[in-house]
Amino acid sequence: MTSLFSLAGQTALVTGASRGLGQAIAVALAAAGANVICTSSTQEGSRDTVTKIIAAGGKARGLAADLSNEPAVEQLAQQALALGPIGILVNCGGTIFRAPAHEFPMQEWHKVMAVNVDAAFLLSQRLGTEMIKRQQGKIINIASMLSYSGGITVPAYTASKHAIAGVTKALANEWAQHNIQVNAIAPGYFKTDNTAALQADTARNAAITARIPAARWGEPEDLAGAAVFLASGASNYVNGHILAVDGGWLAR
Repeated sequence: MTSLFSLAGQTALVTGASRGLGQAIAVALAAAGANVICTSSTQEGSRDTVTKIIAAGGKARGLAADLSNEPAVEQLAQQALALGPIGILVNCGGTIFRAPAHEFPMQEWHKVMAVNVDAAFLLSQRLGTEMIKRQQGKIINIASMLSYSGGITVPAYTASKHAIAGVTKALANEWAQHNIQVNAIAPGYFKTDNTAALQADTARNAAITARIPAARWGEPEDLAGAAVFLASGASNYVNGHILAVDGGWLAR
């Protein structure tokens, strides 16, 4: 059973690995045996994550790319592939901007969509092409509770996370025949930088916590098991699935 979840001999690329959910996922994949390429927007951004992994006896290195810049994402794909076959891709890099829909700046709309959707698709396309050649691979996208609902004052983020759910299913439909499993994790309310505003809002925080059957916000480490499962052989017949890790939020 242990071997089902082993990632030994695999190389994983994790975007948004500098902190929060991305860092927790990168650390978990490394603990399961993967060699992890940790990416962030700056050269120094992933240093802490790489240091944590190496200190724990794992293998990791950092790369940098501005996910809002298509040529930079293209270069990231090429740099990663130059290091050897990538068997696992985790599209965790993301951004959010909050404003009422009638005032939402279009430049922020385009940035959110570029980072959250375009970069994820381009990396999936480039690395997925190589996975098809090898007839093996795992792609994990990070969706959201806002892949299911509309949210408030986050129209671009909501649109992007609905899109991620759709792209996950679309790629799974095409690539499952090549032994590539494309799935997504939809985190519930987690304690991250993206939710700092909600955590600081006493009324909203209390309302959110009251609806979560687990009676608490998620910690980044709560995603570790789901990430390892979807990256490992244990999920070889799981395709196009959006796995909610939400403390029961959707059940309520």
